[in-house]
Amino acid sequence: MIIRTTPIQSMTNAFSVKGMNVIITGGNRGIGLGISAAYAQSGANVAILCRNKESGNKAVEELRQYGTKCICVRCDVGHADEVKSAVAEIFEAFSGVDVLVNNAGTSSVSEFLKDKDLSGWHSVINTNLNGPAYMIYEVVPHMIRAGKGGSVINISSIGGQQLGGARTHPMPSYHVSKAALDMYTRNMAIEFGDYGIRVNAVAPGPTHSDLDKDLPADALEKFEKLMPMHRFAEAIEIGALCVFLSSPGANQITGTVVVHDGGLLLIA
Repeated sequence: MIIRTTPIQSMTNAFSVKGMNVIITGGNRGIGLGISAAYAQSGANVAILCRNKESGNKAVEELRQYGTKCICVRCDVGHADEVKSAVAEIFEAFSGVDVLVNNAGTSSVSEFLKDKDLSGWHSVINTNLNGPAYMIYEVVPHMIRAGKGGSVINISSIGGQQLGGARTHPMPSYHVSKAALDMYTRNMAIEFGDYGIRVNAVAPGPTHSDLDKDLPADALEKFEKLMPMHRFAEAIEIGALCVFLSSPGANQITGTVVVHDGGLLLIA
């Protein structure tokens, strides 16, 4: 049986996610915390998955001020067994899941042949690409059985579409992981469409987060000068886009990689 998403009939509650249950990996800090806050402020219940339980619990306490149910489960998404256990724990707390946001990510700055034993490569690929795959493998079957459709949002990067300062700031594993995540997003949109499950990606450009420290010293000034919008994004702005993509108003959007970069790709 094919499940068709319901088109909106008016703008009333067109962008509402109130009452939805949302899983956000890496939702305890940086862009992930901005996404978590956007959903909680919009009335959604939030389950944060992260490696640092103390940090995650702190984030949850902050989010609960908005009056929704928020929990934290410790999980390293780069390990399939941890993902399986964490998802099972979430489904003990939530009756179902409407939205999965695969945000957890990492980076490694190194020329490829200087990456000893490819440890940096494997770490980045495991988190940025295998992590979303493990999460989808465990969560989406629950969405399918529930028969209500759902939304998966993968947090990619404009680094999956252009290399930027790759000569002075080489990040081959990061760029490859995000490019692959974009194509994986498109594949899953086709595979899950019959179940009414939409799969999209958001590709942030320069955004204030914990990864700021990995930028070259002059990057902030350079990007702000060159970008048409002349500023870095804030994490909650990425969250706002995620909220839209999981709302009824976006029920016909799937298989897209939405760039959120202040126009940087136009001039990069």
